Amino acid sequence: MSDTFFSGAPHWTWFIILYFFVGGIAGGACFLAAILDWFGRTEDRPVVRTGYYVAAWGAILCGLLLTVDLGQPLRFWHMLVQSHNFPTIMFKAWSPISFGAWVVLSFGAFSVLSALGVMAEEGRIASPALRAMHRGALGKLVAGISALLGFSLAGYTGILLSVTNRPIWADSPWLGALFLASGASTGAATLILLAPGRGATERSLAWLSSFDTQALVVELLILVAFIVSLGSVNRVWLSSWGWGLVLLVGVVGLGILAPLRLHARRQPVANAARLVLLGGFLLRLATMFASEGIERYRVAAGM
Repeated sequence: MSDTFFSGAPHWTWFIILYFFVGGIAGGACFLAAILDWFGRTEDRPVVRTGYYVAAWGAILCGLLLTVDLGQPLRFWHMLVQSHNFPTIMFKAWSPISFGAWVVLSFGAFSVLSALGVMAEEGRIASPALRAMHRGALGKLVAGISALLGFSLAGYTGILLSVTNRPIWADSPWLGALFLASGASTGAATLILLAPGRGATERSLAWLSSFDTQALVVELLILVAFIVSLGSVNRVWLSSWGWGLVLLVGVVGLGILAPLRLHARRQPVANAARLVLLGGFLLRLATMFASEGIERYRVAAGM
């Protein structure tokens, strides 16, 4: 039996679960917006603008959730600056938490910058400088950096869990890739729901639906690899009538297979998108709480 069964649970709160979920959406939406910004057509601009707005608001919300979860929100700046040697930067390359704090901050800065450029493009901000920055080579550069940071944020949350010594989280190398694929699918689903209200064309929505289909297939394959790689731990997880049922029915059944069926039948994409978001949330919920639930399994088994 894995030695991770005998480690202490961190007892993270709902703020962290929401942070993982929102971070995946924000990162995935920003990545898709940047792809269309670089390679899309003029008719894709409504999706691009929506993606940057989702990324900016998502990054802000992620920062707030992390700050509140600290218990002492006013001490958040200690993760970025050395309190005993102000204003020296606090960055520990070997610490996933330190690395993640800077990823969230950097992603927030560039996503907000992209959103401000979009507002200037729409005429909501009278700023020629911001409008110019959102176009041409400089705009492509900002979009590219935002996409890379969003890509990092979407996968980072899974990597953060995998470097702990907790059952399920630390028993597989696939968790970061799984959260990354889920971020891509939930990001696409969010844009499918929000972009029509901002003038997205049928062609743009069809492209998002196609991308979401591919992301869901990749997510399913990675999820299978993740479960298989857990070894003996997966039997404890999947045999339970709690989080194992949530994973199989909620995530796989409702969150992946049902949307794939709707996409294949060209049913209303909004219905598939809602199921994808449900599955993405349940994936993080089942992964987080199942690890803490194994603690109760160990006690009940007298281990």
